Amino acid sequence: MNIQLTEAESRLADIIWREETLMSPDLVNIAKQELDWKKSTTYTILKKLCDKGVVKNENARVSVLLTREEQIARQGHSFVESTFGGSLPRFLASFIHGKKLSPKEIMELRQLIDEYDEDGTNG
Repeated sequence: MNIQLTEAESRLADIIWREETLMSPDLVNIAKQELDWKKSTTYTILKKLCDKGVVKNENARVSVLLTREEQIARQGHSFVESTFGGSLPRFLASFIHGKKLSPKEIMELRQLIDEYDEDGTNG
């Protein structure tokens, strides 16, 4: 399931992903310094991230439930599904259209393809 984050949610999530686990008062201080947010703004956006299952806030301890990598993968899958009918080859063809791939890029793509078997599992 793809979780859509607003710009504000993404900005706060980036801080939480970077810190991994922190106390909510510390998050408020970081958001004030880095984003120039008020305490109420931070807690409002934090609640939205909790409601979406990205993070949890228990006993003033904020921790990650969904990693940045998992979120990026979900967004990527959703984009390929909605834009290219789920076809990875169509996505790749569109992405590299008109671009020459370097030998290193070709090798990396071949290695990535070789890592996955027909049913999509790694191994």
